[in-house]
Amino acid sequence: MSLTLTPLPDIPLIQQGDDLGKAILMALERAEITLLDGDVIVIAQKIVSKAEGRLVNLDDVEPSPEALNLALSTEKDPRLVELILRESKQVLRTRPGTIIVEHRLGFICASAGIDHSNVQEPSDRLQKGAEWVLLLPEDPDASACRIRQQLQEASGAQLGVLIIDSHGRAWRLGTVGISIGLAGIPGIIDLRGQPDLFDFKLQITEVGAADELAAAASLMMGQAAEGTPVVHVRGFPYALRNSSLKELLRPREMDLFR
Repeated sequence: MSLTLTPLPDIPLIQQGDDLGKAILMALERAEITLLDGDVIVIAQKIVSKAEGRLVNLDDVEPSPEALNLALSTEKDPRLVELILRESKQVLRTRPGTIIVEHRLGFICASAGIDHSNVQEPSDRLQKGAEWVLLLPEDPDASACRIRQQLQEASGAQLGVLIIDSHGRAWRLGTVGISIGLAGIPGIIDLRGQPDLFDFKLQITEVGAADELAAAASLMMGQAAEGTPVVHVRGFPYALRNSSLKELLRPREMDLFR
């Protein structure tokens, strides 16, 4: 068994309204890759958000009283804090410089996934001194489904599409790639009841397959100025099937830490 991950070259800087499916197909052609059944395309959240117009100018944000109070205790820009609150179901932990929330999509992350890095001011809205931030896609599962349908129609292959972001983790240092939107690829592989090498039946093993692939693809994408936001994957070791982000989220009644 082998797993091959290939960053697609020369993806252009994405702006609102750009056709991501078309950009990916062109990059595949440049890389001389023909899509086959079982292939997976992994896409960095950032270009999905940009294409969907999720850029926000902080000058356009009016902080609420709650945001002003939270900004004081966390030493953050009140306008940014206002966006964090809008994108969150609940604030879970805070300290100076950090706000940990339950995002409206259901996962736990810092600052509601709002990003400053590699965020370029839109060319049609140039404004000297403006500060722009990027929100996560409104519905990453739906975004993955749309891109998957476009790629499948163009190629005739049965594919998976994964949208990923970089998150920190409780109790461990460093960010890793995780799935925030998926289509046609399993989130969880349930191995309970299967035998191990010594015929012991597994009791609790459920593999976070989509997150494992997200972490691998994130290594290929990089975190700074690499400019490779799309990775082609061949050899994913599990059968493709319909899934969604919800499959990866631990139900609240099973959460021992909140």
